[in-house]
Amino acid sequence: MVLFDVVVIGAGAAGLFCAGLAGQQGLKVLVLDHSNKVAEKIRISGGGRCNFTNLDTTAANFHGNNPNFCRSALSRFSPRHFVELLQRHGVPFHEKHRGQLFCDRSAEDVIQMLLDECEAGQVTRWQPCSVKSISSAKETRSAGLNGYEVDTDQGPVQCDAVVIATGGLSIPKIGATDFGHRVARQFGLRLVEPRPALVPLTFDSASWVPYATLAGLSLPVQIAVGERRDRMTFLEDLLFTHRGLSGPAVLQISSYWRAGQPLRINLAPDTDLMQYLTRAKAVSRKLISNELAQQLPSRLVDTWVRHDSGIGHPWQRPINEASDKALAALTHSLSNWELTPTGTEGYNKAEVTAGGVDTRDLSSQTMESKQPGLYFIGEVVDVTGWLGGYNFQWAWASAHACAQGLAGKLLPGAHTR
Repeated sequence: MVLFDVVVIGAGAAGLFCAGLAGQQGLKVLVLDHSNKVAEKIRISGGGRCNFTNLDTTAANFHGNNPNFCRSALSRFSPRHFVELLQRHGVPFHEKHRGQLFCDRSAEDVIQMLLDECEAGQVTRWQPCSVKSISSAKETRSAGLNGYEVDTDQGPVQCDAVVIATGGLSIPKIGATDFGHRVARQFGLRLVEPRPALVPLTFDSASWVPYATLAGLSLPVQIAVGERRDRMTFLEDLLFTHRGLSGPAVLQISSYWRAGQPLRINLAPDTDLMQYLTRAKAVSRKLISNELAQQLPSRLVDTWVRHDSGIGHPWQRPINEASDKALAALTHSLSNWELTPTGTEGYNKAEVTAGGVDTRDLSSQTMESKQPGLYFIGEVVDVTGWLGGYNFQWAWASAHACAQGLAGKLLPGAHTR
């Protein structure tokens, strides 16, 4: 039987960071993963340059059944702290858009930094190594602790604490599984139903026919879902696809969308279309569609006009012949496009998994569950961030909170950092 203080299951962003920090506190740590590669989600994120945090991170950028759960961890390990770590390791980076930070060279820089942190903490790493079972140990190395036996491909391990950092169900081709959810159920913890998030939305193929030809077209929009008090709105770029809608605007709203809910999209959020068309009517004899094309992509206008004409709206006429009522109807349809998705592209295309281990069963200070000595961090927890580096910041912050909690519990009197 091999003995460790802590076994971290999952060699991704949260798992590696937690293992390194815990090891540097003086704990004997084993990190293992069923894949032979580490941190694949880091490797593929941000076009290979990893959007590793967002400078503007606050708890308001996250959602879950308890939106306030993430406040404690985020306040104790902020984007500034992670930036300082990158600087100590000499990793060059830049701000790209709205506080989003990316590596200058490659996501491999972040991965190597995490591995270096693990080496500094003398962390043992077993890969590939699958976990067959986790059970409470009969004997423990530390008085007063329950302890666990972890049966692995490389033999049984005994430890005082287990950290589950196995992520969610998104992107199964890089090894995502429901392992963390199964462990939570095994020990009687509650789960919030997992679902794909930051994911493209799809529509009924027949109803989408008029828009399928717009695949590849992108434009800035305002997109909203929900009613009044619970309404969420984003101002981002939308992308038409053959099966539906994608782009940052749709990925953002998808995390809040529920089956059966309509989306409301303003296709010209920066333009008062009615004012523009009214002025054009007074001086122009161009077709309405030609005037619209001055404010919106011509492909979109052509499709919109063709579709509307098919249901009795004669937009192919000179603008000076149109009534104010007709122009008002046209601008309303473009500024208040309402449509209801039939589904999503699923976990294959989802960037993250919403839902997961219910935060009611976790400590926001340490990430320890109601099952003593069992911790959950990162994406496996019911904390989901917006697009733009927020989910990586949650990985770092929850890992840091967990490492501090482990040191405080397993090394009484230790100075945590």
